[in-house]
Amino acid sequence: MDSITHTLFGIGIYKAINKENLSKKEKRALLFTAIGASQIPDIDVISQLWDTTGQYQMWHRGITHSIFLVPVWALMFSLLNRFLFGTSMFRFFLVALLAVFIHDTSDIFNAWGTGYLEPFTSKRLSLGTVSIIDFVIWFIFLLSFIMAKKRPNLKEFKVFRIAWLLIGLHILIQSIQGYVVYQKYENQYDQVALSASFVPWKFTVIGKSEGAVEIFNDSLLTEAEFVTRLESSDQSNLDDLFEKNPKAKTLYQWSPFVVVVNNDEQLGVYDPRFYRNGQSFLFEYIEKQNEK
Repeated sequence: MDSITHTLFGIGIYKAINKENLSKKEKRALLFTAIGASQIPDIDVISQLWDTTGQYQMWHRGITHSIFLVPVWALMFSLLNRFLFGTSMFRFFLVALLAVFIHDTSDIFNAWGTGYLEPFTSKRLSLGTVSIIDFVIWFIFLLSFIMAKKRPNLKEFKVFRIAWLLIGLHILIQSIQGYVVYQKYENQYDQVALSASFVPWKFTVIGKSEGAVEIFNDSLLTEAEFVTRLESSDQSNLDDLFEKNPKAKTLYQWSPFVVVVNNDEQLGVYDPRFYRNGQSFLFEYIEKQNEK
């Protein structure tokens, strides 16, 4: 998910906890823990500063998002709470545990995927059933903030617990629909990938067979719409590309499958899941004319 959504998750966790018996210091520690732990896996973005071999695509959402690191991050926040706020409640450890778990697990549902099982496998776990920016989740939180503000007779933590139930239900419905749509295409292609649209219940389906990639927009409520057919030069030798542009090799390893471009001007690879308006923003290549 995007940074705004992860921040909302942190605030939502904080709001969903009954804080009537907490001191001001403990409330500050709780807020720090809920938001900080909801963001901490994305600390891997700083790896761009020392990436000289084009590995950032693999490093981002890699080991820091591993399910096996969840208790490590939670322990770190417990120690920070003791140092910064003088608190050592086990409850804060559990809050951090929940916040990191929600971050790592929610990232599985969008097309970008995450290294959920690193270091045991570098394979990205990606369902593609929820958009990386999900406006339904934003709307649920917005409605909860308004309800808690306008209806002071309602317990805030109860309002946000209902919000979490609605978010869970939304993700479940999205994922069931995405699974059904995916199954529709699974036997038609050698490889299939799914990417959720910003519009709820709509998906982009990408299928690849023998060098041909076809893209459809589909949902359970509408007829499938054919978008485009792409030709992939899969027989091309990519050694020169990988040597001169290491990011291309990383993208090739990171993506479930790629489209290979080999024409008079360029040799490159791109991820067709992010193909929009005639191009993919995940495209790594070299210019052939520069090799003369």
